[in-house]
Amino acid sequence: MASHRRPKQPSRTRVTVLTTAAAAAVALSANVANAAPSEKPSKDEVKAKVDKLYEEAEKATEKLDGAKEKQEKLQKEISSLQDNVARGQEDLNNLRDGLGTMASAQYRTGGIDPSVALFLSSDPDSYLDKASAMDQLSAQQVESLKKVQEKQRSLAQQRSEASEKLKDLADTRTELAKKKKEVQGKLGEAQKLLNSLTAKEKAALAAKEQERATRATERVNLGTSKGSGRAGAAFSAAQGAIGSPYVYGASGPSSFDCSGLTSWAYAQAGVSIPRTSEAQANAGTRIYSQSDLQVGDLVIFYGDFHHVGLYAGGGQVLHAPHTGAVVRYEAIGNMPFQFGVRI
Repeated sequence: MASHRRPKQPSRTRVTVLTTAAAAAVALSANVANAAPSEKPSKDEVKAKVDKLYEEAEKATEKLDGAKEKQEKLQKEISSLQDNVARGQEDLNNLRDGLGTMASAQYRTGGIDPSVALFLSSDPDSYLDKASAMDQLSAQQVESLKKVQEKQRSLAQQRSEASEKLKDLADTRTELAKKKKEVQGKLGEAQKLLNSLTAKEKAALAAKEQERATRATERVNLGTSKGSGRAGAAFSAAQGAIGSPYVYGASGPSSFDCSGLTSWAYAQAGVSIPRTSEAQANAGTRIYSQSDLQVGDLVIFYGDFHHVGLYAGGGQVLHAPHTGAVVRYEAIGNMPFQFGVRI
């Protein structure tokens, strides 16, 4: 006979929990439905955020440039050391061959000097300092052994130095990869923000940038000074680059970052200056008053010296601003001026 049991009723506690959960879900749904849609940032807000990202990217770019310069310098030094070691090893082999010939001659005439035999089978450092060994050698043998000893020490030092520089080079390459990734990340964020603008907003920003550049150019054209000497020649070279795109890590002749433009311009005038803005800040005499600046002087901006341009006269600077812009004139007052540098 089938059993007829009453279904088990949910406990009062369980009913309370379920009821509370259901009420919360309904309230949440209502809040979501009534919530105001998130406001899209204005064109000016986007511009401010993008400018900040460009500034951060430029800081990283200058560090990247410094690491690249260090890498190139290390590679040259390592190559030179390796060449010296190779030549030194050849000299050492020749010295040893000479001692071997000397030992063979001694053997044919009645036996090898014990100290020479010892040298040919081990490091001479262990016995050259002993007077008893020195007394058993001829003046010619002593001189030959000393040359070998000096050459061995020199080679050991150069090999050690090359090894340290190779380690430094590996660390520098790691830093390069890190800085490159940082720059690309900042630029990617900036591009994402710019892509959120409408075509009309983008056009308005571009027009504003063009208007600012036009006003700066007009101010420069009002001036009469064209610069003189090497500084004037560097400025003239930079003028020829107006309109060239900003590309991080680039130093001409068709694209530039800020310190790439200034170092390239001075190179055209026959003057070598450091590659990064931070190093360029210490490349000459500092000028703290804007009224004392001359055309072609370097102009350093921001407290950490991460931006540099060339003074153009009329309170204007010629520089490579940031990604998305081109080499152009701009008012010094648009950036935090630190000082000028006269090369």
